[in-house]
Amino acid sequence: MEKEQLLESIDLFLLDLDGTVYVDDRPIGAMRATLARLRDLGKKLVYLTNNSSKTEREYREKLTRVGLFDARDGVYTSGMATIEYLNAHCAGRRVYLVGTDALKAEFRAGGILLDEENPEICVLAYDVGLTFQTMRRLDAFLRQGKPYFATHPDDVCPTADGSMPDVGSFIALFARSAGRVPDRIIGKPYSDMGEGLSRRFGVPAGRMCMVGDRMHTDIRFANNNGMKSVLVLSGETTAATMRDFPDVPDLVLPDFNAIF
Repeated sequence: MEKEQLLESIDLFLLDLDGTVYVDDRPIGAMRATLARLRDLGKKLVYLTNNSSKTEREYREKLTRVGLFDARDGVYTSGMATIEYLNAHCAGRRVYLVGTDALKAEFRAGGILLDEENPEICVLAYDVGLTFQTMRRLDAFLRQGKPYFATHPDDVCPTADGSMPDVGSFIALFARSAGRVPDRIIGKPYSDMGEGLSRRFGVPAGRMCMVGDRMHTDIRFANNNGMKSVLVLSGETTAATMRDFPDVPDLVLPDFNAIF
């Protein structure tokens, strides 16, 4: 697909964060100008992340701080998508949430009842302050057969000092210790997050484009949800490693600034 054709066919761009619009909190090249130009064309921009350790407000503050956020933009996280999924399918049920204090507050504000003693459902999110006591409690609840959800499947989270274990790594741990894998994973590349985006922003999937640097989450997410996709080679994936995946992006760019 040509760049001009893609731009004409898209109303909403879903932007991954690290490796796509910034690296170590530094915008990639002339990213501020690129995003401003898209807004001037009437395109909606939504920053989309699987990282559920931070809330919508925290991401808005961070993106504002690095000069990438505009009042017309949106933010959507796997944590937000999970809240919406639970309200739609498990309303009123008590939840044991493994997550940061900020995420717990966001769940409560979203109407989710949290319970650490006698929950009906377990949710595994990205908890950067995870303790062994929390792990033991989740393991016990999983062994009891309680329904089990995860916000996203990423094995690692990139940082300036190298990768850290993410939710996918802990999914593997509990698969070994409790013999359970999540009954459902909400975030990229799965469909619940895609359906949540269409409901929240009122744009059909066919008029959305996912822009990201990971084949197995970003590009597969677009393909699973009937969206267009742009792979950028400014982050994790290279021209060589992209061939290791069955997914095919609609467009490959050295970075997102090359959309123009």
